[in-house]
Amino acid sequence: MPVRVQQWDPAWGALNEKNMRRWLERQGYAVSRYVYPPGTCFSDHTHEVDKKDTVLSGRLKIAAEGQEFVLAPGDIIEIPAHVVHNAEVVGEEAVVSLDATRPVQS
Repeated sequence: MPVRVQQWDPAWGALNEKNMRRWLERQGYAVSRYVYPPGTCFSDHTHEVDKKDTVLSGRLKIAAEGQEFVLAPGDIIEIPAHVVHNAEVVGEEAVVSLDATRPVQS
């Protein structure tokens, strides 16, 4: 499964934390909320689980599979287990993110 980005669909409801959390949980994800201040960086790493990172505010740059993605509010990136990726906050605004994980689907 490749890394892919999708945008929040207004048909799913207003873009807010409650609706985004509900949408992720319906897909079987465990959801945690994080706030990353400006300057936050995560070096190359992987996860043992499938993951979706969502942005509620701010901008987050994620690099994976030779591509860079700059996520803005309403963007959702799907990162399969074992894919090497890194991330950093872009700009001077903190990023509010919902981090969603679930065991690898067979």
